[in-house]
Amino acid sequence: MFGLGKRRSKLGRWLDSRGISQQWLSNNSGVGRTTISDLCKGDNEHTPNMTTIQKIIKALKKIDPNINSNDFFDM
Repeated sequence: MFGLGKRRSKLGRWLDSRGISQQWLSNNSGVGRTTISDLCKGDNEHTPNMTTIQKIIKALKKIDPNINSNDFFDM
């Protein structure tokens, strides 16, 4: 089970609800595993740059073509 007992960000909850691993997102986006992990935490301490956001959204569109960056990141 993903995210058990952990505070999660919008991105983390989205991945958990679909059973998608952070490793999958890292592999398909080219964004480092540590960065993905930081972005899935619910503390909002890590703010990604636009290039990172674009890479993540491009990978997630393989699963759901209707998502956009506003679904996960406050801009």
